[in-house]
Amino acid sequence: MSIEKQVDSGRRGLLVATCAAGGVAGLATAGAFISTFQPSERAKAAGAPVEADISDLKPGEMKVVEWRGKPVWIVKRTPEMVAALPKHDNELADPHSERNKDEYTPEYARNEGRSIKPEIFVAVGICTHLGCSPSPKFQAGPQP
Repeated sequence: MSIEKQVDSGRRGLLVATCAAGGVAGLATAGAFISTFQPSERAKAAGAPVEADISDLKPGEMKVVEWRGKPVWIVKRTPEMVAALPKHDNELADPHSERNKDEYTPEYARNEGRSIKPEIFVAVGICTHLGCSPSPKFQAGPQP
């Protein structure tokens, strides 16, 4: 009877060790699998906020910065540009930002300038038609 107890305790120890090793391996595998759902450092950097110094921008000038691999235009509007904004309401699909307010336009941009400061214009400089980056032309009148 004592031999059977020795055999059982030996087997039991081996079983416990095997289960413990399997559990550790399972946790390590699960941890590695779950960590793949986290964004990479490259993805974090690509989606991070971008800061640009616009203190040196003169009225009518534009600065281009890159955000998520796309050009972002920052234009300091001239007083004439700001005054002309309401004249273009008939050309806009939603001039007063009333369509899907909460979805598209934040509260601070529901104004004629569609920005916190009307003299600063910020936009992603990508054409919605073919995805090209149009050349900026800020002259008065029709654009060629």
